Amino acid sequence: MQEPIIIILEISNMHYPRESIIVSTIRSFFRSFAVFIGFFTAFMLLLFGLISLSSPYMQPEKSTLLLSPDAKGQRQLLGPTSAVILKLDISGIIGVKNLTTEKITSLLLDAQEGILQNDRVKAILLYIDTPGGAVTDSDGIYHAIMAFKTKHKLPVYAYVDGLCASGGMYIACAADKVFASSTSVIGSVGVRFGPAFNFSTLMQRYGVEALTITQGKDKDALNPFRPWKADEDLSYRNLTSAIYKKFVDLVTSARPALNKQKLISDYGAHVFISEEALEYGYIDAANSNYNEALEALASQANLETYQVMTIQIAHNFLSELSQARYSFIEKMGNVFSPRTHSLYPELEGKFLYLYQPGQLL
Repeated sequence: MQEPIIIILEISNMHYPRESIIVSTIRSFFRSFAVFIGFFTAFMLLLFGLISLSSPYMQPEKSTLLLSPDAKGQRQLLGPTSAVILKLDISGIIGVKNLTTEKITSLLLDAQEGILQNDRVKAILLYIDTPGGAVTDSDGIYHAIMAFKTKHKLPVYAYVDGLCASGGMYIACAADKVFASSTSVIGSVGVRFGPAFNFSTLMQRYGVEALTITQGKDKDALNPFRPWKADEDLSYRNLTSAIYKKFVDLVTSARPALNKQKLISDYGAHVFISEEALEYGYIDAANSNYNEALEALASQANLETYQVMTIQIAHNFLSELSQARYSFIEKMGNVFSPRTHSLYPELEGKFLYLYQPGQLL
């Protein structure tokens, strides 16, 4: 009988390639990072979901009051029934973030409640530094201020500290008097829409076609992916003319020293330094300062003792998180449905009272 053959393999001297410490460390790092991202994403989605389900209605953002300097540069807290001059900031792009009709209307509602109830507000100072923005929000903010002014029968003054252009000038028409610092720039009474681009010739050159399905005459007016028809922009020109006329009528009515014919034919949508703006009738006082404007307003309201309160939207963690949620969803939508880049997507496709030389949006 044949004996079995036993094979003994000696493996003690066999060598296997060892992973370097650096590669192993990098792999471990990215594995841990991926786990962290996964948990973080899940946590954020859960948190957004809880915010969405917490209430079927969005609660209005409440305002906060800041004690601001009076005409003497003092911030003295007076009694709970003392007179208040309400300082309302009109700063930034109109129609963006906190400078919308909705937000300003909410602030003015809050100015009648809480510690400001029982008509404590005796005057309003508009602190303006804006190039303008959306037509609808400029008009809405103007009317919100006028409604408050009429209801409470109080004076409204404006102090320009930087820029009061286009929509800013529109809102300033709610003021009884307009003061401006020496370096402030005022004006730009005009309206714009667009620009609109046409890529049809470029598309034809490269053999690219586009299909838009519509119902209704001129529903796809100014479609950039086909040749434009004659007078296709006529309706937009008519709208622009009507909106411009409304602006001119309002500003010349509120600023009677501003000559209507000269505004249309000479001044146009130009901007002017405060001294020149005073000469043309856009404002009531140039080379002024905050204290002078406030002192004049207090005198107009017959106030010897008062405190200045700046009212603004109060931001809390949940409101910021809710805004982040919508921003996140919007950005994700842009990834899958990209659009023309805009610094202010809130203004896209809108008629604008906006001074922004050398820029689109």
